[in-house]
This record gives sequence, structure tokens and C-alpha cells, in this order.
Amino acid sequence: MDYAETISWLTMQLPMYQRIGKAAYKANLDNTVAILAALNNPENKFRAIHIAGTNGKGSVSHMIASVLQEAGYKTGLYTSPHLKDFRERIKINGQLIPKQKVIEFIDKNKNTFTKIKSSFFEMTVGMAFDYFANEKVDFAVIETGLGGRLDSTNLCKPVISIITNIGIDHTAFLGNTLEQITTEKAGIIKPNIPVVIGRYQKNIKHIFEQKSTQLSSPLFFVKDNISFIPSQQKNNGVQTIDVQTKDSNSISNLKIPLLGNYQIENVCTALEALNILNKNNVIKITNNNIRNGIENIIVNTGLYGRWQVLNTNPLTICDTGHNIDGISAIVQQLAEQKYNKLLFVLGMVNDKDLSNILNILPKHANYYFCKPNIPRGLDADILQQKAKEFDLIGSSFNSVEEAYNTAIENASTTDLIFIGGSTFVVAEVV
Repeated sequence: MDYAETISWLTMQLPMYQRIGKAAYKANLDNTVAILAALNNPENKFRAIHIAGTNGKGSVSHMIASVLQEAGYKTGLYTSPHLKDFRERIKINGQLIPKQKVIEFIDKNKNTFTKIKSSFFEMTVGMAFDYFANEKVDFAVIETGLGGRLDSTNLCKPVISIITNIGIDHTAFLGNTLEQITTEKAGIIKPNIPVVIGRYQKNIKHIFEQKSTQLSSPLFFVKDNISFIPSQQKNNGVQTIDVQTKDSNSISNLKIPLLGNYQIENVCTALEALNILNKNNVIKITNNNIRNGIENIIVNTGLYGRWQVLNTNPLTICDTGHNIDGISAIVQQLAEQKYNKLLFVLGMVNDKDLSNILNILPKHANYYFCKPNIPRGLDADILQQKAKEFDLIGSSFNSVEEAYNTAIENASTTDLIFIGGSTFVVAEVV
């Protein structure tokens, strides 16, 4: 098979959560255990930094990877989903896994995967772990796909675990309450391995405390150790903060080339984890490594799709936020923008908390409803009709491209076009 045929086999023959949803979810790690055993247990051959959370885990993963690269470490990075190219999921020092490596891995292990009846995600985790082990990375930054306890990545061997925050998402798999979801995500905590909690949430902190006590895992809440002062200005695609740690280490005028307000929380979470690893002599990094890693995150890792400015005339922004917490952050930041009209290109998948999300979207916007081009995509006409119940008015379109192009045609230079609601909508426009 060539590369296109290999990716087609990966995505079409076997269940893939991002395409079909719940049918692809497996409530155990048996398949992943079997896959890794067939690959001679590559998870034992590199040190992992494991990251879970409802939102922000992708950004935190890229931030940590970028800093480690600046410090001279050969760094693997595993994230999901991808936006344009499958290989975005698996990188070393910011470089996508070569197409030939993907072809060879599937060709070599295809019969084993078929026998095990592996899912897309299970095979992809196996590919990433195998690649990182064979390439002898110093560290691999590993983002969970869904949840934590039963996520295929949870077989990695972390030097630190990170949980960014907890919100309501994937309730069909993780539970309907914050407590249930927290318990699932806390499943990445390992015995005697430090764990960092990015957002302090009083009503669920006891779950982290109980789990970390049970496993003798040092527990760190970012708010207890890091403070920051944000700049009031965002200039030339950069926001700046002054950061102060509890042990009096300070970094002033730290430039963040990511304009989402939520990125400040993510930066502090990444810095707390790096600080702990530094103190424990797991890594050796300097403030210059941190500064350069954060400032060069886009160049070093290829992160995009987070409050990304696509055009300035008219101002056009996309963001991959897709659950109630992510959309809330987007709505808050949209309220800070200056514009004449807001043109909102909106598409969603069919297993999200539709009513609660629509309820918080701005009612003054002109909506361009569309369906992302995946089986899980919510029909644009259904989305339009449901949106009317919340006084959100607009037209439905046959594709994301048509909705986006129509919004551009209707926008003046003083308007704002926003594209979001789903990672897959953003993937079709970036």
C-alpha cells in the first residue's frame, strides 16, 4: 500500500471514534496491552509526560514539548485529533513522522491488528510508542485521547502526570457528572509519580487528593505555586505575562504567540510541570529555555487552530473549542472584540451537549450553519432548526467551505468572522 491507501485502511476498515463515535469506544485496555506486547512493549523504552483534561491538554502538550526541544532534548509528541494530516499526531522535535514509517508500520503489523480487532486509536498509539522507542527519544509528551483511566495512552510510563481541567464532555463514556468525569481522568495518576492539576476546582479537588494519597503520588495545584500578571495589550499576534513561582523564580514579559485568553492558564500549567521536573532533576532547563520554548511554540511544534487569526481584513478567527467549557471561553473572548457585525460559521458533531452550547452563543450574530465532513457531523438543517429555539438566526449550507465562503462574501472590513463549534469544522478551513 502507498501512504494514501495506508491511511484509508486505518480510518475506514476499523472503528475510529472521531468518525463514528460511541461504537469505536472500548471500555478496557485489553487490545492496547496485546498490541504493545506484539511490538515488544515500546512503552517501557522512553520516559513519558502524560496529559489529560477536558480542555487545554493539546496546548499544554505542545508547550512542554517546545520547551524540552529548546533545552536540547529529543522530544516525541503524541496528540489527537489531527486537523489536516494524520501525521500531525506523531512528531519528534516538531517533525511529522515520515510517510514511509507509517506505511512500514502498518504493513508489518496489519495481520496482528486485524487478528486483535484493533481500533484506529489503539493502532495509532501503538505506532507512536513504537516510533518513539525506535528513535530513542529522551522524552515523549503524550496527550490522552478520551478520558484517562481507559485511554490507550494510559499504558505509558510517565515521569509526571498532568490534568488540565475538568468539564462536562463525552458523557456517554465518562459519566454525567463532574465527579464521575474527574474519577476517569484521575485514572492517569500513577504510584509515586507527581501529578499537576491545572485548574483548581473546589468541588472535585477531594477526588485528586484521595487518589494521590492512595497511590503516594505528590499532588500539586498550579494555583498554589504559580502567579501571573497578564498584559492588557495583545500586539502583533502576541500576549505577554509576568510569571512568579512560589520559590521566587520569575520570568517577566513572557511572550505567548497564542491569543486565546485561556492560554495563560495553559502556560502556567506547563510551567508548573516543568518546574517540578527540574526540581526533581529529571530535566535540566533554564528560564531562557522556557522563554524560547513558549515564544517559539508554533515554529517548534506546529500548533495551530487555537484562536488562530486566518485573516485581518475582515478579521477572521477560528478555534477548535467544542465543548461547553471551550465554547464558553470563546464566547467570553468574542465579547472583548470590536466589530460591526459578527458572522459565525458553526458546525458541530451529533454527540455534543447541543442545547447548553447553543444557549450561550451570541444571539446578535449572523449564523452560517454547516456540517463537518465526517459521519458524526450534525446535519446543518437540524442544527439550524435547533438553533432557532435559542434565537440564533442564520442559514444552512451544504458544506463548511460553502458556509465559510458565503460569510466572506457577506462581510465588510469592519466585521468579524468566527469559525468553530467542532475541531472538524476548523480542519476544513485552516
